[in-house]
Amino acid sequence: MKLKKMLLPILLSFVIAGCAGCPYSFTGASLPADMKSIAIPIFEDLSGFGEAGLREKITDELRRKFTDDNTLKISDRKISDTILEGAILSVRDEPSVITGTERVSTRRITLSVKAIFTDMRSRKTIWEKNFSQWGDYDATGGGIASRQTGFQTAIEKLTEDILIATVSDW
Repeated sequence: MKLKKMLLPILLSFVIAGCAGCPYSFTGASLPADMKSIAIPIFEDLSGFGEAGLREKITDELRRKFTDDNTLKISDRKISDTILEGAILSVRDEPSVITGTERVSTRRITLSVKAIFTDMRSRKTIWEKNFSQWGDYDATGGGIASRQTGFQTAIEKLTEDILIATVSDW
């Protein structure tokens, strides 16, 4: 019993000390209740890489993630509460793993995009961020299908990061 009486003040002091100097933060909280819809126009491709269909793949995957998440309803730009616009800044396809015989066994696709999330009702930018993610693929014999796996992995990671930044980094 005496031990419990001693531990309680100590634990409370840690909790209070841990919060005393911290500014209030909404990181991890959800969107404001009045934000119900989002428009996601097709991303621009400023990379110059020339990967056919990349803009559409990123945009479609992002729309799918928002639909699955169900926090914001996908809607038309004209009636949407928010808009998420983006541009592909760069695409790199580089060796990732080189074997002892100096042969490239794995390559890495790295996608970098800029995204801007705007409250359309107040016409204020909520955030503007750069995101970068990667996907590896087998360079020894998978051909185009293997390369597409690298792109798909990078797109999955990238769109997940953008979704999280939009719905929970408040």
